[in-house]
This record gives sequence, structure tokens and C-alpha cells, in this order.
Amino acid sequence: MQFRQKPRDLDRAAFVTTFGRVYEQSPWIAEALFTAGVTPDHDSLDGLATALRSIVEGGGATRQMTLLRAHPDLAGKLAVAGALTDESRGEQAGAGLDQCSPTEFQRFQELNAAYTQRFGFPFILAVKGKSRAEILAAFEARINNAPATEFRTALDQVHRIAYLRLRDLC
Repeated sequence: MQFRQKPRDLDRAAFVTTFGRVYEQSPWIAEALFTAGVTPDHDSLDGLATALRSIVEGGGATRQMTLLRAHPDLAGKLAVAGALTDESRGEQAGAGLDQCSPTEFQRFQELNAAYTQRFGFPFILAVKGKSRAEILAAFEARINNAPATEFRTALDQVHRIAYLRLRDLC
């Protein structure tokens, strides 16, 4: 799958503006790839996704934790306040998280607090195509993971979210 405009044809500002939002609040990833050099291999969805993923994977645990912490809670305070990024707002609304019943909303709040307390970052799930019930079930299952397992799972979900956001740009 190809992008409307080839990534290698963009200048730094346009590249970072376009692709700096695929990883939540983390334009440093697109900046690092641009600095490393954008090649014809990056003009495809899979090529660019792989390159951006490689930047994150090579960024070290501290930068990865910062990336995880840049994600909002699902059906959380930022959503209620209308302070989500456009991408997160659309993804959460698409999953119906903006239409939670009071009981569902309360459960999300409880799980968000417990999860963040346990792991030090918010619960992250690529919610596109999932229902509220599926999201809650995943939340409840993953909250019992070992910290190292959950760190890896959350990072993999971040990559999935980024891939889906990149696909939307094609």
C-alpha cells in the first residue's frame, strides 16, 4: 500500500507534521527517521511502519516508557475533558467509548487506576474494530500480567495503533 505523497519527497517539517502523530505525542520518532534518512523503502505502508517501529525498539526502555505514558486512558479524564488528540478521539469514539453506560464508565475508571498503579503507564489497546465489551475483557485479562509481559504487550499495541494510523494516511 502506497501513501498519497511519497514520504521521501517530503521536507523535514512536512514529514514530521504528517508522520509525527502516528505515535501518540511522540514526534521524536518521525524526526529520528527523517534524520537517519528516508529512502524509497519508506514509501510503502509496511516499509515506513517497519522503519518507525525500529526507531522505537532501538530507543531504549526510558524512551519506550515515555511513549507508553504519552497514551491517554481509555474512556478517561482526557476524553471527558475533550482533550484527546484527534487520532485518539476518533479511535475511542469508533469503539463506542464515548457512549459508555455509567456502569461501564465506572469500571473503566477503576481499571485505569488499578492498571496505572500496577504498571506505571496507561492500559493501551488498539481499539479500532473492537467493542466496549471486548476492550473491558482485554483490560481485565491483561491487568494480571507480569510487568515485563505487559510492557511488551503495551509496546506491541502502540505499534499496532501506529500501523493503523499510517494505513489511514494511504
